[in-house]
Amino acid sequence: MSKPFLPLELFIGLRYTRARRQNHFVSFISLASMLGIAIGVLVLITVLSVMNGFEVTLRDRMLGMLAHVTISEEDAQLASTEAQALRETVQAYPYVKAISTFIEKPVMLNQGDEARGVLLQAIEPEQESQVADVFKHVIAGDMQALTAGSNGIAIGAGLAKELKVELGDSLTLISPTEDILDTSELPVLQRFTIKAIFRVDMQNYDTGFAYVNLQDAQQALGMTDTVTGLRLRLTDAWRAPKVAEDLYNRLLNDNPNLWVGDWTHQQSNFFKALQIQKSVMFIILMLIIAVAAFNLVSTLVMVVTDKEANIAILRTLGLSPARIMGVFMVQGSLIGVIGTLLGVVFGVLLASHLETIVPWLERLLDTHFISAEAYQISELQSKVNAGDVILIAISSLLMAIVATLYPAWRASKVQPAEALRYE
Repeated sequence: MSKPFLPLELFIGLRYTRARRQNHFVSFISLASMLGIAIGVLVLITVLSVMNGFEVTLRDRMLGMLAHVTISEEDAQLASTEAQALRETVQAYPYVKAISTFIEKPVMLNQGDEARGVLLQAIEPEQESQVADVFKHVIAGDMQALTAGSNGIAIGAGLAKELKVELGDSLTLISPTEDILDTSELPVLQRFTIKAIFRVDMQNYDTGFAYVNLQDAQQALGMTDTVTGLRLRLTDAWRAPKVAEDLYNRLLNDNPNLWVGDWTHQQSNFFKALQIQKSVMFIILMLIIAVAAFNLVSTLVMVVTDKEANIAILRTLGLSPARIMGVFMVQGSLIGVIGTLLGVVFGVLLASHLETIVPWLERLLDTHFISAEAYQISELQSKVNAGDVILIAISSLLMAIVATLYPAWRASKVQPAEALRYE
C-alpha cells in the first residue's frame, strides 16, 4: 500500500522536526518555545474566562436587585394617582412583564452605638417579588412579612453583621427633612423591626440596601400622596434600552418632567470599565505569547545554521529558495500549532473547572482568594467564551508564523558553494 503524497516542503519540514539525531540544545530551545506558547495561551484563556464569569455574575446579581426600566419624575416625586395612571398605560406596552411602585431614599439606620447609611427601598412585597430577585436570596425570615403597619424592615447580611443585629431586633431609621438647614426641624425617627435578612453576595447590596413596606415608609417619611416612581421587569433584559426610549417618547407629551432610565444606562460606566480592563488584560497577556513565539526566531536560526549542509545539497538538487523557505516555515509553524493546541486544550479544561479547583486550593492553603470588599463578589466564577478562545488561538498561530519568516528567509539565502566548502 503506497504512502499518501505530501508536498516536498511539508515532507522535509516534518522530517527535520521528527529527526532524532539533532543538536540537543536546539531541541531543548524548540521544546521551551512550544511550552512557552502553550502556557501563554493557557493563562490568557483562563484569565479572560475568569473576567467573563466575573462580568456575567455581577450583571446577573445586579439585574436581580435593579429594575430593567425605571420611570420617575425629575425631582423623584410622583403623585400616587399619577403613578397609578402611568402603571395602567405602561402595563399595556409589549415586553413589560411586571411593574412595582417604589420609594427610594437615602437614610441612616441606627442600633446602639452603630449607625450606617443605606438606600431605603419602600416596596409592595407582592409587586416587588415579580420585579426583583432579592426575595430569592433571603437567608432568615420572610420579606412577605413586610406588611402595611408592621413597621418591618429587611436588611442585608453584611449590614446586619456591621450593626450587630439579628432577626427580630429593632433598628432606628433616621431621615433628615429636605429643608432641615432652613427650618432646623428635627429629622424623622422611626423604629423598625427586622423581619428578614438577605444575602446576594455583593458587598454594595448586602451592606447598602434596606427594604420596608411602601405604606410604612410613606407614613414615616411624610410622603402619603407621593412615590418615587415605577420599576419595570421585562421579558428580555437586553431590550431595556429600546423599551426605555420608546416609553419616554410615548409618555413625554403627557408629562415632560418624566425620567425614564434602564439598567444599562445606570451601570454603563461600570460595564465599560470591565470591558476596558478585559481589553488591556488581553493585550498584556498576549505579550507573554509573543515572547514565547519570537523565541522561535532564535530556535530556527540555530536550526538553519545546523542544517546549512543539507540546505546546500537541496539547492544543488534543484530546490528553489522559495521552497527552502517553505521547509523551515513548516518546522516553525508546527511548533506554534502544537503549542497553541496544548494551550487551548489545557486552558479550556482549567477554566472550565476553576470553580472546583479554587475552593480546593483555598482549603489546602487555608486562605480566601476573593475578597467581597474588593471585588464585590465572594466566589470565583468562570465562563469560557468560544469567541475568545478562537481569537487567542488565531493570534498565537499568526505570531508563530511571523516569527518563522526571518529564519526561513535566511535559510533561502544559503549559498551552496559556501556551505559545502569545508564539508
